[in-house]
Amino acid sequence: MKAKVFWQLKNITMCFPGVVALNNVSLDIYKGEILGLVGENGSGKSTLIKCLSGIYQPQKGEFYYQGKPVKILSSMLSRKLGVSTVYQEFSLVPTLTVTENIFLGRLMKDKKGFVDWFTMHEKTKSILDTLKIDIDPNKIIYNLSVAEQQLVEIAKGYTANGSLVILDEPTTALTAPDIKRLHELLRRLASTGHTIIYISHRINEVIEVVDRIAVLKNGELAGIANISEITMNGIVKMMSGRHIAEHYPKQCNVQNEVILKVENITTENGVNGVSFEIRKGEVFGLAGLLGSGRTEIARALFGVDKITSGKIYFKGKEVKFNNPRQAIEAGIAYITENRKTDGLFFNLNGPKNSTTAKIKKLFRSNRLRILDLKKECKLYDESNKKLKIEPTSEYKMVGFLSGGNQQKVVVSRWLFSEADFFIMDEPTQGIDIGARLEVYNIINELMAASKSILLISSDSLELISMSDTIGNLKFGRITSIKDAKDVDKKLIINSSV
Repeated sequence: MKAKVFWQLKNITMCFPGVVALNNVSLDIYKGEILGLVGENGSGKSTLIKCLSGIYQPQKGEFYYQGKPVKILSSMLSRKLGVSTVYQEFSLVPTLTVTENIFLGRLMKDKKGFVDWFTMHEKTKSILDTLKIDIDPNKIIYNLSVAEQQLVEIAKGYTANGSLVILDEPTTALTAPDIKRLHELLRRLASTGHTIIYISHRINEVIEVVDRIAVLKNGELAGIANISEITMNGIVKMMSGRHIAEHYPKQCNVQNEVILKVENITTENGVNGVSFEIRKGEVFGLAGLLGSGRTEIARALFGVDKITSGKIYFKGKEVKFNNPRQAIEAGIAYITENRKTDGLFFNLNGPKNSTTAKIKKLFRSNRLRILDLKKECKLYDESNKKLKIEPTSEYKMVGFLSGGNQQKVVVSRWLFSEADFFIMDEPTQGIDIGARLEVYNIINELMAASKSILLISSDSLELISMSDTIGNLKFGRITSIKDAKDVDKKLIINSSV
């Protein structure tokens, strides 16, 4: 650990109407370290980094940069002090090249005042080479993978002379090899004197890369420790008051009856001769890297992607879904991997989002088709209590809710649909330990009610802990199917590469 204090936060306090988001948070950040910042949703992590980034100005407290007091009155001033923040939602322009994105807002010009594209291209190439990022500077952003876009975001901060790089949930959509690659890059940056603040809900990944870890709880600093001096269980206990064993409360309710049988299905989008069976009360996990075909199988089962060959049997009968509506009517639910693009109507409130999958349940009569809005609010209130969704979601547009609450609204929709078979693609993506536990309890309740689940997760520990059976996927094919208890986390990663 390097002893030189780089940034110092003293008694940072930030209040919103009726809420104390940060309460006298004091924190020393050392030059060249990777500092993990963890905590449940609502703990104050996002507020703290927004204060450092100049988006919020705290009502109380002081910032010190290299021992001198500074006022961070805007994001521009923050950037001038070397703070570069890579948010969970990328700030890249998808239609521009890597070079154009890296120099966006600060184009280099030659002596005649023209944009110097050649110098910017060469500088971008040099920086990517320095960071060992193998990406063509001329490539358009939308043609890059999520992992590559993440690396471009970091390179952008590096190019802007970012001496303090803040990463907010950097591994949400990354696979194990991509995460390893990202961690190697962060260690290289730290070794050259850059300081990293690493924010993530995936505690097992945080402890693999950080030097120290700071835990926020209810807007206060619950503790800070060198990573060599604290266990994962200790971190979880500090965050939530629970032991880690309580976070995977798997119950076994598998029955003999097969509810879904897939025979040799192939699609135009990469599914190649896939076969498996799922029984009542079973959680069937799909393991594999990003692009292995996991989501493509889910889309095929839900009628989104066309099946070119093979058969699907649901509840003992052969079915062919030409669209999602047919799948929903048959009793299939689909929690998509991207709630922002595929899962929610951001201009509607919680109740409206929650009832869309089976709106006919709200008809006062089938003939008139008039909605019973009081019934809608009553049913949503029951979901609120069950899933612990933020109460204000009853009248707030879901776009103003936290990621965890948005995910709970998606789950409430499919519980409302009364489906028999649930496809869950990254159901705990971007949500904290407490919200994850609520999702896991819902999984147990569904299994106890003889429902079935196809679970897709990039979190190997979650997949092994919450599945009964795991199918390993590679290049659109299932290479093996085993009982979850016989699957090792390392084997999932290695056999998928």
